[in-house]
Parts: sequence; C-alpha cells; structure tokens
Amino acid sequence: MDVLQHLGTGFGVALTQVNLMYGLVGALLGTLIGVLPGIGPVATIAMLLPTTYALPPVSALIMLAGIYYGAQYGGSTTAILVNMPGETSSVVTCLDGYQMARRGQAGAALAVAALGSFFAGSVATVFVAAFSPPLSEFALKFGPTEYFALMVLGLIGAVILASGSIVKAIAMIVLGLLLGIVGTDVNSGAQRFVFDVPELVDGIGVVAVAMGLFGFAEIVGNVESREKRQVVSAKIKGLWLSRKQFRDAAPAVVRGTALGSFLGLLPGGGAMLSSFASYTLEKKLAKDPSQFGKGAIQGVAGPESANNAGAQASFIPLLTLGIPENAVMAMMVGAMTIHNIQPGPQVITSNPELFWGLVASMWIGNLMLVVLNLPMIGMWIKLLTVPYRLLYPAILLFCAIGVYSVNNTSMDITMTALFGLLGVVFAKLDCEPAPLLLGFVLGPMMEENLRRALLLSRGDPMTFIHHPISAVMLAAAATLLVIVLLPNVRKRREEAFHEEIA
Repeated sequence: MDVLQHLGTGFGVALTQVNLMYGLVGALLGTLIGVLPGIGPVATIAMLLPTTYALPPVSALIMLAGIYYGAQYGGSTTAILVNMPGETSSVVTCLDGYQMARRGQAGAALAVAALGSFFAGSVATVFVAAFSPPLSEFALKFGPTEYFALMVLGLIGAVILASGSIVKAIAMIVLGLLLGIVGTDVNSGAQRFVFDVPELVDGIGVVAVAMGLFGFAEIVGNVESREKRQVVSAKIKGLWLSRKQFRDAAPAVVRGTALGSFLGLLPGGGAMLSSFASYTLEKKLAKDPSQFGKGAIQGVAGPESANNAGAQASFIPLLTLGIPENAVMAMMVGAMTIHNIQPGPQVITSNPELFWGLVASMWIGNLMLVVLNLPMIGMWIKLLTVPYRLLYPAILLFCAIGVYSVNNTSMDITMTALFGLLGVVFAKLDCEPAPLLLGFVLGPMMEENLRRALLLSRGDPMTFIHHPISAVMLAAAATLLVIVLLPNVRKRREEAFHEEIA
C-alpha cells in the first residue's frame, strides 16, 4: 500500500508541465542518438550535463533517464531497417530484424520491438518501485567496510561481464582507479599525480573523461569505418502483428523482460548484456534454432524487451546503494553530484519527490516512446541520409562547447581531446573503456571508505573479515575472479559474447 501511495506522489511530480516537457525532450533525444550510429547515451549525457545546472534536480534526472532508455528504442529502428545498430544493445537485433525487413515484415519487426520494449519498461518500472525501498533500508545498515567490499565486488563483476580479455578489463579498471585519485587528497591536502599542472589540482572532470572516451573516440572510429548503410527501400506498412506472430513473440517478450530485470541489477550489466543473453536463451529454447538469423521474430522480441528492462533495472543499484553499474549510471552519478545529491539509500528518505518522480517518469517516458516512435519512423530514417562528413563535425562542435561550459577553461577541451585519442588507441587494442569510467567514478569513493574503515579499526585490515557482510562480498569477489580465470570458463565466456555477432 505504501508503494502505491509513493507512486501516486511520483506521478504527481512527473505529470507536472515542466517535467513532462523534459521527459519528452529526453525521450526524443534518446531516440535520435539511438538512431544515429556512433553517438551513444554516455556521450550525449556527458554533453548535456552542463545544461542541467540551471534545471531542477528532478527535471534534470528525468531528462537524462529518458535519453538512456530512449536510446534503446532508437537503436532498434536502424538495426531493423538499416542493418546498423544505433546502440550496442541493438547488435543482436540486426541478425533477425533486418532479415524480417528484407522479407517485407519491417512493420511487424518495428511493432514487436516497440511493444516489447514498452511492456518490459512498464514491468521494470514496477520492479524498481517494489524492490528499491527494502533494498534501500537494508543499505542504511552498511558501514564503510561494507561499502568498500560492495564496490570491490561491483568492479570485479564489471570485469567479468565486460566483453573481451579479462586481463585488459582489469587493466582498464586499475587505470580508472589511478585517474580517479589525481588531484588534491582531501584528508592530507597532498597533491597527487598533478605533475606541476595547476589545472589538475582539483582532479580530472568526469565529463572530459566520458566525452573523450565515448564521444570523440566513437566519432573518429565511425569516420574511419567505410561501412555502407543498406537501407530497406520498400515502403513500410502494417505496423502491427498477425495472430501467429503475436503468439510466437509474446513468450519471448516475457522471458526477455524477466531476464533483463535480473541482469540489470548486476555490476557491468544493463542493456547490452541483457540483449545478448536473451538472444542466446531464445535460440536455445526454439523448436527450430536454424530459423534464427533468417528472420525469427523471437530474435527481435526477446532482446528488445531485455535491453529495455535491463536499462531501467540498472537504476536500482544507483538509487539504493549509490553504486553505478555501467558507464551511463556513472554519468548519472555526475548529474546527481552537480545538484548536491549524494546517490545512495538516503535518497528515498531525504528526497522522496526526486526518487518517486523519476520512477513514475520511466513509465510515462516509455508510453511517450511508443506513441512517438512508430509514426516518426520515416523521419528517423531520413536522418541517416545526412552525410557523416557533415554530421560528425557538428557533433564534435557541440561536444566541445559542452565541455568548455563546465569550467569555462580550454584545459577541459585539451583533456577531452587527449582522452579521445586514448579511446581510439583502446579501440585499436580491443580494450573496452566502460570499466575505466566505472573505476574512475568509484575510485575516490572506494578510497574514502577504505580510509574510514581503517581509521575506525585503528589500522587493522582484518576489520573487513570481522564484519560478516563485507567478508561475504569480498569472498564472492575473489571466488568470481578465480573461477573466470579458469581456462575453460574463460573460453566459454568469450564465446558467449562473440558467437552471436560473428
């Protein structure tokens, strides 16, 4: 009953004229950056962070959240019609969605993607509303030892669930942790890793890191690519499903929603992991797996439901524990910090309008996306005819303006360019940058909790073992790391990430 009352409060906040407008702006921007390959939600949120200074905290978070789950919708449109995923979570949608479009079933593929995403988003919103309060109450019992152990477990989870080499993922985490402690130590006042550069005394800004690694580097990578866009030229009609298609798709939507809601909670999880896992599950359960890759509707329904559920479920660890589990959530931490909001269990009790307003806005935003996206498909596809040589310089200009406006210093643009160059190098070396950003955001928090725990225990490192919760989490982290380093497990892990897109 309390949840219903709180949701009533949330809808009262989300349905105000201002918040509805920003929710719509977020949904439209999310769809736009999902449609345009090479512009992810991380770069977009990083670019828009400076603009949220002037917004109320609730409106800012509603808009940024809309960008995140709106990108999942937009990514499916280009995956189905152009065979080019606008978002990484839409990679597997290309496999069957584009084949359906080539067979004249583009309308059905787009419809099942939109309706499956709406169903999954609605269920995931209920999931967030139901599980966040009890989890938040449990988190209030956490001390510095538990928080440090939780962050260690989160980073290990991000390593395990990152695509590519385990060793490379660990290296990226460590580099992120080192970059996170650049600047002045708040406890001793000592300057660390500043190399006599005055601009580094206050540390490296999260906007510069995110924009460089995900924005600039992605644009350079796409400019290098000569991949042609194979647009389906046939007129799209019949934006609905036949009875048989509905019967085939409905179970996949339900399974994808359940899987995405669970995987969205895991560190390093979210939309991408959920969509890959759902496709694998649907292929295993199918009566005729050979149809996958040739236009099986389950190959669109499951992953598209899973990625939307995973995107919204990933808000639970952020809002209840204060732990970002992927790169987008790390940017949301930055947005909350701008407004002097400490993400964590106290958000629900100290700022209930913000928490429940954000939860209610997710359902409203998903409804907006269904109503807006299907009629506007023609317009989104026309955007893809804009030459990249014109599109990307404009995006780079807006990125540079956004970075500069944070502190009004050219040093931030220089740092962004350096991280962009670093991102290009990482892409050449097959190193995923998301673990670096997680390590960068969590590094200062880990250090603070480590110091606090050791201070309270008078320097005794065994304090992490003496506290049962932290001991269990550290043991789980160590066990996961040992298991995933076993040759057989490591081989199967790599196959799970790559076999579907090979």
